[in-house]
Amino acid sequence: MKNFFHRFKRSAFTFPLAVVTALTLMGISETAYRTSVEALDRLGEMGVARTNNMVLLRQVLDAENGQRGYLITGRPEYLKPYRSSMANIGETLRTLGEYYAHEPDRVADFTVLATLVSRKVSEMDTTVQLRADGRDEAWRAVIETDIGREQMESIRLASERLVTRESALIAARRDEVYQTLLLSRLGVSTMTALSVLAFFMYLRQSNTLEKERVHKKEALQAERDLLEVQVTARTAQLTELAQHLQTAREDERSRLARDLHDELGALLTAAKLDVARLKSRITIHTPDITERLVHLNDTLNEGIALKRRIIEDLRPSSLSNLGLLAALEILGREFAERSGVKVVSDLAPVSLKPSGELTVYRLVQEALTNVAKYAQARQVVITLKPRGTLAEVDVHDNGTGFDTQIARPSSHGLLGMRYRVEAEGGRMAIQSTPGAGTRIQATLPQV
Repeated sequence: MKNFFHRFKRSAFTFPLAVVTALTLMGISETAYRTSVEALDRLGEMGVARTNNMVLLRQVLDAENGQRGYLITGRPEYLKPYRSSMANIGETLRTLGEYYAHEPDRVADFTVLATLVSRKVSEMDTTVQLRADGRDEAWRAVIETDIGREQMESIRLASERLVTRESALIAARRDEVYQTLLLSRLGVSTMTALSVLAFFMYLRQSNTLEKERVHKKEALQAERDLLEVQVTARTAQLTELAQHLQTAREDERSRLARDLHDELGALLTAAKLDVARLKSRITIHTPDITERLVHLNDTLNEGIALKRRIIEDLRPSSLSNLGLLAALEILGREFAERSGVKVVSDLAPVSLKPSGELTVYRLVQEALTNVAKYAQARQVVITLKPRGTLAEVDVHDNGTGFDTQIARPSSHGLLGMRYRVEAEGGRMAIQSTPGAGTRIQATLPQV
């Protein structure tokens, strides 16, 4: 064997074979390099196209959010992100159009997506213009047709179809890159004389993979951080919107209460005075006339009482005139009289802003309403006490309870209470078990 290798090294074919082997290796390496560069360039284009498809969907969603915000509030601040998103949508569509113009197998899918986006943009422009022109009935009619939701669903499906196809093509191209690299590696590994070089390439490849892994990890962490920031910002926006809606609701309730007191109260009072005058001017009092006058007077008294009760529900005067503790006492006493449920109140003075006092009152009011509707309870305990810098309110019943893990269609009141408390800077917790009653606790900052 030693003689064979010795003769081979001394053979005339040794150098030509080495040259041929080296040239073959160079040819394999060059071919692999060009193929890989082409495939990587293609992967880059596909990756950009996939990203632009996702960006386009996000831009349409951002534009829709701005549109909805403007339609709901009428505030021009929402038009700035809306117009920015609309401008970005056009630029993204142009970029995607240039890319898919050279992709005949996917241009049809992109044409469908572009058409859907154009229709959605037209629908949003129409509603915003109608809102700006003061044609509220017209834009509400457009919104209530559910066309916007259907269009967004179609856009999402079309975008997902393109992203899926791009992902499949990226995977195929990646496989081609891997195959090319594998062939190159096999060619290098056959060259025992270049084992050191093969080992170096192996180390380089390992280092590249490690860098890629670290890069992907950093990119994933950055994406998570960005998502967290976006979620925090969106949560803050929703909280601000909820606070605005609650304020608008209370203002509307106050207006209705004033109108009922001023307009309906005056009418009922005038009617009662007319009955009194009519009664004093009737000279002949038959039993039928007397009975009808008494019934009419009682009906007017019941209407006045009903008007007062409605006004109290809309805007509790006891809260403004007597304070939070007295208002809660009256609320619990009237609930007990109407429902027959025993109410135990344990109330201590707390220092809250007027809006905070109203939040506590509405929370207790909503909790008692839920008790009357669903709990089948025999007793309710209302507790209000200070706890350090916080004020804690607790409503606990011994009713049927429910499973808090199961979403219920009637839970909008609880959700509204939670948003209302959080809008005041507080926290709310619900504890309930089937058969063991329900406890609603909330804490709000004191002043």
